[in-house]
Amino acid sequence: MFTGIIKKRGIVKKITSNKKEIKIGVKSSLKLTNKNLGSSINCSGVCLTLEKIHKGLYYFHLSRETLRVTNFRNIKLNQIINLEKSLKFGNEISGHFVQGHVDTISKLKKKCIYGKSWYLYFSINKSLKKFLNSKSSVAINGVSLTIAKVFANSFLVVVIPHTLKLTNLKNIKNNDIVNIEIDIIAKYIKNLKK
Repeated sequence: MFTGIIKKRGIVKKITSNKKEIKIGVKSSLKLTNKNLGSSINCSGVCLTLEKIHKGLYYFHLSRETLRVTNFRNIKLNQIINLEKSLKFGNEISGHFVQGHVDTISKLKKKCIYGKSWYLYFSINKSLKKFLNSKSSVAINGVSLTIAKVFANSFLVVVIPHTLKLTNLKNIKNNDIVNIEIDIIAKYIKNLKK
């Protein structure tokens, strides 16, 4: 479980493919030691297990299922990813509960800049639209954000300068693919109403 408050990023420095599965080596200033081996790390919205630390790189395994449902299927060298350690009991929760279980991927349809804030319009699968509401939470590449408005086939989030500075959203361009996790509370409430 995570909060979606990203304070560190990483750069993919090594990619090893083996029968439709991938291992990545990530360089980051996020402080991890051998005591963290086996821990869950939020990597751009995907809960991955830290498998190894070697020569300054953190290694993660991407299964076929992870590649199928996330934007990691298009991972490239020197790609910047968001990183967050798992939530510890008693920690402050500034964002919202993020599981690292990606529901879908989405494409950036439009980016508008007003002042120093970025207005980002993302496509959304019609089957997931029912979980989105104005002022509810959504995780985009693991970043906890508030939905400003929901449209017929898309939704809008407004990203402030502080968030842009700390996350890989500052590099986003039209048609880029991101990982989306719907707010867990919205999913549970909708399922209870069935």
